[in-house]
Amino acid sequence: MKKEFCIGIDVGTGSVRAGIFSLKGKMISAATVPIKMWKPQTDFVEQSSDNIWKSACEAVETAMKQGKLNPNRIAGVSFDATCSLVCLDNQNRPLTVSPSGKNEQNVIVWMDHRAIDQVERINATHHKVLKYVGGVMSPEMEPPKLLWLKENMKSTWKNAGKYFDLADFMTFRATGKDVRSLCTVVCKWTYQGHLKSPRPDSIGAWDASFWKSIGLEDLSKNDFEKIGKCIRPMGEAIGNGLTEKAAADFGLSPGTPVGVGIIDAHAGGLGMLGAELNGKKPTPKTLEARLALIGGTSTCHMAVSREPLFIRGIWGPYYSAMIPGMWLTEGGQGATGSLVDFSIFSNRLSSELEKEAKKSGKTVYEILNLKLDELSKHLPFPASLTSDRHVLPYHHGNRSPRANPTLKGVQCGMKLDMSINEMAQQYLATIQGIAYGARHIIEEMNAKGYNIKTLFACGGGTKNPVFVREHADATGCEIVIPKEPEAVLLGSAILGAVASGAYPDILSAMAYMNQPGKVIQPSKGGIAQYHAKKYQVFKAMYEDFMKYRKIMAM
Repeated sequence: MKKEFCIGIDVGTGSVRAGIFSLKGKMISAATVPIKMWKPQTDFVEQSSDNIWKSACEAVETAMKQGKLNPNRIAGVSFDATCSLVCLDNQNRPLTVSPSGKNEQNVIVWMDHRAIDQVERINATHHKVLKYVGGVMSPEMEPPKLLWLKENMKSTWKNAGKYFDLADFMTFRATGKDVRSLCTVVCKWTYQGHLKSPRPDSIGAWDASFWKSIGLEDLSKNDFEKIGKCIRPMGEAIGNGLTEKAAADFGLSPGTPVGVGIIDAHAGGLGMLGAELNGKKPTPKTLEARLALIGGTSTCHMAVSREPLFIRGIWGPYYSAMIPGMWLTEGGQGATGSLVDFSIFSNRLSSELEKEAKKSGKTVYEILNLKLDELSKHLPFPASLTSDRHVLPYHHGNRSPRANPTLKGVQCGMKLDMSINEMAQQYLATIQGIAYGARHIIEEMNAKGYNIKTLFACGGGTKNPVFVREHADATGCEIVIPKEPEAVLLGSAILGAVASGAYPDILSAMAYMNQPGKVIQPSKGGIAQYHAKKYQVFKAMYEDFMKYRKIMAM
C-alpha cells in the first residue's frame, strides 16, 4: 500500500491538534482535543504529560477516522509543542512540579512566570551563552524553571530522572528513544548548536560553565543525561519509529517513522516561509526579507539569516534551529490573542455581545468589526476611531525587544462608558497596540541587518480581517496568508515527511508543501501617517510608565 500521507501533531497551550496532509501539503483531515491546565497560584501554570499524550492519541485517532485512512498509508509522523518543561522520575513516570504536590501536574507551561527571581539572577551572571538569547534570558525558558525547582521543590529535584522540552517528551514517548531536538535545546536551554560536538551522535555542545555559574552544575553529570545527551536535527528519523505501545495508542502501524520534533512557533515558520512569491522560490538571501508571524495566545516572530545577527532583547541567533544552515532570530509578544480576548470579555456587556453573536450566527469578532464599520462611516478610515485611545500591550510583560517580564499594560483615553460601541473601540485600540509591538520588533531586526518587508502570518488572528489590516498598515509590510491556514500543523507534518524519506531535507519539503494564499498590501498616505503618530505614542507610553515606576521606587 502506497504511503502518501504524513501526520503533524501540535501540542498548543490549550489543546492538542492532529493534522493529516498529503505529501504535497494538502490537508486531508484534522482534529482537536482540549488539554487540562492548572493555575495553583498567581503566575503558576501547569499541565499533565499523561493528559497531553492521551489527548494527542485521541486527536490522531479522530483525524484518521475523518480521513478514512488505513494506517499503512501513513509515511511519517512528527510533533511540535510549546516550550513547556516536563519532569519525569527515574522510571519515566510523571513527577510533580506543583506546590500541590500532585505528580499528575508535572509540566511547567511556557507562560508560567514563577521563576522571575531566578531569571534575574541568571541574567546578572552575564554569561557568554546569554549572547545567543538576545542578551537577556526569559522566565519562559528552561534554566530558570529548573533553578526554581531546585530551590523550591527539593524532593522533586532529588528524584527527577529526566527533564524534557515538551516536543522532545512527545518523541520520547512515541519511540522510547531519548533524542532531543536541536531546535528545543538551542532555543530554550542555551545549547550551542554551532559548536563542534564532543559526541559522535550529537550536533553542537553544552557549556558546562553556564550551568555551574547558576548553581545547576549537577545537571552536567553523565554528559548531561537528565537534559539531553543525544541532540539531533529536526526531521531526522528517530530509532525504529513508533513503538508497539505508541502505535496502539495512536491507531497507527508500529515502526512508522517519527521525525525529531520542533517548537510550535518554529513549525509555523516551516509551514510558510518556503512559499513561492511572484513565481520565485526563496533563496537564503531573499529569506532575510521574510518574517513568519505565528499568532495564538501569544505571537512569535521568526526570521532567518545567513550570518548570526545579535539583537539585544530578541532571542537568538540560534544556529539551525528552524531552517538548516541558517541562523534563527525569534521575537515574541507574550500576550496577543489572549489580550484581545481580555479587552472584550473583561467588559460586563460581553455576555450580551455573545448572545448577539450567537443569534446572528457570527463570532464576537465579526460583530465588533461590523460595529467599527458603522462607527467609522463618517471618518477618513476606521483606524482613526482610536485617535485618543492607546494601549501599551505589556499586560504579561514584554518578551521582545524590551525583554522585561515585569512590565505591565497601560491604557489611555478611557471613558465612563461600558457600551458595546465603547468595547469595539477598545478592541481596535488593543489590536493596534499589538501591531505596534510587532512593528517595534521588526524595526529592531531591520536595524541590525535584516530587510524584512513581507510577513507570512498564521494563527487565529489571521482569520480576522481587522487584525490583519491593522498589522499591515501599522508595520508597513505586506502580509501573506498561506494557502494552508494551519501552517503550524503543516510544519510538523513536513518533519514527518522528511523522516519518512519522502524528501531529502527540510528545505526541499518546504518548497513542495508551502503555498501562498491571499496577499494584503499596507495602506499608504494618510493611514500610514496616522499609524506613524500612534507608534510615537506607543513608545512614549513605555517611557512614561518607566517614569512612574521610578517615582514609586523612591
